[in-house]
Amino acid sequence: MTYAGVELGGTKCIAILAREPGDVLARESVPTTSPEQTLGRAESILVDWKASEGFEALGIASFGPIDVDPASPTYGHLRATTKPGWSGTDIAPRLQRATGVPMTLDTDVNGAAFAELRWGAGRGMEDFAYITVGTGVGVGLIANGLAMRGFGHCELGHSRVARLAGDDWPGACCFHGDCVEGMASGSALRARFGDAVESLGSDHPVWDSVAWTLGQLCHTIVLAVAPKRIAMGGGVAVPPDVLDAAGPNFIAGAPASAAPTSGPLPR
Repeated sequence: MTYAGVELGGTKCIAILAREPGDVLARESVPTTSPEQTLGRAESILVDWKASEGFEALGIASFGPIDVDPASPTYGHLRATTKPGWSGTDIAPRLQRATGVPMTLDTDVNGAAFAELRWGAGRGMEDFAYITVGTGVGVGLIANGLAMRGFGHCELGHSRVARLAGDDWPGACCFHGDCVEGMASGSALRARFGDAVESLGSDHPVWDSVAWTLGQLCHTIVLAVAPKRIAMGGGVAVPPDVLDAAGPNFIAGAPASAAPTSGPLPR
């Protein structure tokens, strides 16, 4: 069976065409700019693949918050988001209409968490958490083998945490200021340091604040759902020594969803 997949992140959108088990036929990346530019290009890629190769199903993993309730009239639409111009955008229904195949939807970080369960750090587990630290901060929370659901999906990246003593920077989240995402995401670091963020050394004091913030996020996850393992990945290269004290059930590395592997992720 041939599948198409779209991962829509805050910085880029990746489209993939593949067969089981992990036989990748094609992969294309599109910058996440405006909704029309990004989704228009993704739609064009999928339509071309459908005509040339054919595929039977479509999986979509999107940044959020996104409506993941199939019974909702706004299923597959973004809710209020920190990404300028994207609130309310029709994502999943649009791409399904273009392709005409069965579609399933989840958050980008839940997609990464399920990939870890299949190929990476979560193999053999049913209770697992994956944290992505990139443009934003998201948490994929898997309990009893299923993504946790309530009236929506997990938004632990917007948890409010205690400030590191002496760090009075107000934070970058447009909703909460100094939530986890507002203090530790790539967007937060860029808002704080501008282009100089690219040259921050591992001894820069900001990493103490980042580690403090992410450590509290892990603490909250452990107290709430007690996963057997927490893995962390994403586009922000947190220096490894910042995370050394996290313990044996914590793994830092690139997400398995980026490239299926035959073994666990690097510790």
